Amino acid sequence: PAGEMGLEPLFQAWSYFRRRKFRECADVCSQLLEGPHAEQVAGTGPRREAAAAWSLKTRALTEMVYVDEIDMDQEGIAELILDENAIAQVARPGTSLKLPGTSQGGGPSPAVRPVTQSGRPITGFVRPSTQSGRPSTMEQAIRTPRTALTARPITSASGGYVRLGTASMLTNPDGPFINLSRLNLTKYARKPKLAKALFEYIFHHENDVKNALDLAALATEHAQFKDWWWKVQIGKCYYRLGLYREAEKQFKSALKQQDMVDTILYLAKVYLRLDQPVTALNLFKQGLERFPGEVTLICGIARIYEEMNNISLAAEYYKDVLKQDNTHVEAIACIGSNHFYSDQPEIALRFYRRLLQMGVYNCQLFNNLGLCCFYAQQYDMTLSSFERALFLAENEEETADVWYNLGHVAVGIGDLNLAYQCFKLTLVNNNDYAEAYNNLAVLEMRKGHTEQARALLQTASSLAPHMYEPHFNVAILSEKVGDLQRSYTAAQKSEEAFPGHVDTQQLIKQLKEHFAML
Repeated sequence: PAGEMGLEPLFQAWSYFRRRKFRECADVCSQLLEGPHAEQVAGTGPRREAAAAWSLKTRALTEMVYVDEIDMDQEGIAELILDENAIAQVARPGTSLKLPGTSQGGGPSPAVRPVTQSGRPITGFVRPSTQSGRPSTMEQAIRTPRTALTARPITSASGGYVRLGTASMLTNPDGPFINLSRLNLTKYARKPKLAKALFEYIFHHENDVKNALDLAALATEHAQFKDWWWKVQIGKCYYRLGLYREAEKQFKSALKQQDMVDTILYLAKVYLRLDQPVTALNLFKQGLERFPGEVTLICGIARIYEEMNNISLAAEYYKDVLKQDNTHVEAIACIGSNHFYSDQPEIALRFYRRLLQMGVYNCQLFNNLGLCCFYAQQYDMTLSSFERALFLAENEEETADVWYNLGHVAVGIGDLNLAYQCFKLTLVNNNDYAEAYNNLAVLEMRKGHTEQARALLQTASSLAPHMYEPHFNVAILSEKVGDLQRSYTAAQKSEEAFPGHVDTQQLIKQLKEHFAML
């Protein structure tokens, strides 16, 4: 029977698939499969048309929920706290992501550039790795990271993956399209063209890693271990199951057979999860010799250097990315933030304006533009940028960021009453904003309200133990009122968070002299 516009139904379904109308494509395939030849699809000798419709429907359903595994990387609490894959408990400086402060690159000081919970400087672009700080306690791990906006999942298997797995219930009210428990995987493994579509359906749509691994193992055996694609898929399954060494073997074997950029990226992911950033860097550099100018590989190197706190080298590699692809949003944003924190707001402004010209139009960009304009002394644009940012804010956390920055601007122009109101509005929108508590405490101290200031600083230090400012302010406040013991304890915490802070060192020295006199 002819379909819409007189097209043959199968050709029409293929047309929908090509135009990325996956829902319509799956519906047309379903009608074909419910026809008189439906039974033969599941039988031993399916007709070609029915088999094609079956294969096309699996591909359409997969595409509806497909997520690129290279960037989909979410470490759960279980992986962070109960991680037994560490190579060395005490890593050499500059060889571990767990101790980013040990980098030899001399990253920016926390006095200039704020740091995240894991001790890394705040980056210019949010991606999974910037949110996966290495918390030292379970309480810290469960608490929502500032940049993530959502609580961390208990394990990576319970985060986005489970939500993807439930897609099979939504796509068909009568139950799943393919009953995996009744599938004869050996039969499908002998049909390479059907097997690949089926594997992707099981892996991405059903989220059944075990069955996907069984099918891939049978298919690679049938291909006499000569098909690199199946080896990569087995590696992906092992990675998802947490068997990183087995995944490494599969990816290496696949690379020997067929040099592919994707396989290099998957293998680098394995090394990063094993906390071997230097091995990952070497892998990327070897890849660049074979694929010169490949943007994803250069970007991978830049990300690793950034996570290891080597900001200057990261910026160099991001510039190399822009030489190959001058519309790379991540590279432009990271170079822009690096210039901003290097006291070059005018240059940062050029990069953010470039993003605006490219069509990026969101709250974060106008927030950054507002700050750059303020520090570049272009005051006429500052408030209008922040107004636009408030208008574009999609949730309360984003609104809180804008109000916090407006508070900073108010402090800069000397309007402390406006600053006080802005920081209060920040806390109305996000009650866990440690920086706002700290700045409010400083304003309260100026008014002489010591007890309120102390309470606010205690809240700030408990919310963000990685920040040195609340601890230092508590130390100063306690020393003024004569509570030397509390002052000394807070100063030690401040020194632990930021060892190079001169004021903290001077305060500790003064307190030690006091104690020596006693």
